[in-house]
Amino acid sequence: MTPTPVGMRCPECAPGPSRAQRAAATFSTDTPVVTYALIAICVALEFGVISSGGDLQGANRAESPVFQDFGLTTGGVADGELWRLVTSGFLHYGLTHLLFNMLSLYFLGSMLEPAIGRARYLVIYFVSMLAGSFGGVLLQSPGDVGAGASGAVFGLMAAAIVVLRSRGIDPMASGLPFWLGLNLIFTFSIANISIGAHLGGLAGGALAALVMFELPRRVRGLPRQAPTLLAAAVGLLAVAGSVAAA
Repeated sequence: MTPTPVGMRCPECAPGPSRAQRAAATFSTDTPVVTYALIAICVALEFGVISSGGDLQGANRAESPVFQDFGLTTGGVADGELWRLVTSGFLHYGLTHLLFNMLSLYFLGSMLEPAIGRARYLVIYFVSMLAGSFGGVLLQSPGDVGAGASGAVFGLMAAAIVVLRSRGIDPMASGLPFWLGLNLIFTFSIANISIGAHLGGLAGGALAALVMFELPRRVRGLPRQAPTLLAAAVGLLAVAGSVAAA
């Protein structure tokens, strides 16, 4: 590339950044170590399921010991096995299910985690996961075994849109609303997808992000950690709702 001769342009005369550039600049390029750790847990559990007899396609996963012990079941939650609300979010029905969720998690986490910080990102992730489990419990048929990080992924998409809006950036410039809408179409048009988990995660992530990034702007004098703690409380409410619904 030929450098621009000195004097041809001045910084003051340069056009401002486009909406897309502003959207990209909102998300820094710091290493998203929490995202990598979450992906590693999901991949490690997938190897564990396969090594214990699970098939690659996921057809017999519901019968596997790992899914029976850690997948989301209404009966298990009703019996007090609350760990299922979390562990089910790290299990997947085969390599294709895992691949799609991990790719989505990688791209969303690479944008969102550096932008808002690891602690707040982790809170949003787990609130979305717990809210997704709540939605799954609400709409899941008895005997079904729920699994997947989709609820958390939907929550991250919603949270990213909230973060962009809170920083004065049109979310449409990022393309996130389009991808969210496309994923919602898939949610309602493809069989064997947990509609409750997707919608629950979406609502949980949006609510957690609104509490973190919009509440401080509207309520002056809040303690610094209050919005994060209130967002975490949304996850606790989702746990309580799951127990009540089971």
